[in-house]
Amino acid sequence: MFSALRPKVSCIVDSNTSADAKMQAICEILKAEVPHYDWVGFYFKNGDKRELKLGSYAGAPTDHTIIPYGKGICGQVAESNQNFVVPDVQAQDNYIACSITVKAEIVVPLFVNGENIGQIDIDSNTPDPFTKADERFLEFVNFEVAKIL
Repeated sequence: MFSALRPKVSCIVDSNTSADAKMQAICEILKAEVPHYDWVGFYFKNGDKRELKLGSYAGAPTDHTIIPYGKGICGQVAESNQNFVVPDVQAQDNYIACSITVKAEIVVPLFVNGENIGQIDIDSNTPDPFTKADERFLEFVNFEVAKIL
């Protein structure tokens, strides 16, 4: 599945549309084609503030459009610069619930010129669905997205 999605992501990145349109298309294709991706979005550093701002996403609307550094899984990744895989969100003390249906989350930082400028965030309604293959694939997605930022 991921090997078939890689060229589709690259094609979107290489398309003749705006960066926002490309990121929106990536969110939509990932949500549509990966069965355990129920919400897909990008958060970005909000200027000089120690907070993340929601960018493009596919899935249910969220109230969490601004996330302070250190808060929730996304806020922790903003500080750690490391992938964070959460097999069971209920087991996390520092978790910001977006929906009662979410069972697991994966967040992978997005680097441009070595700086963590944002992240891709995936919520899943399936318990413990994420593997190393998801991590490698989302790292690839972020590498591609970094080319347009």
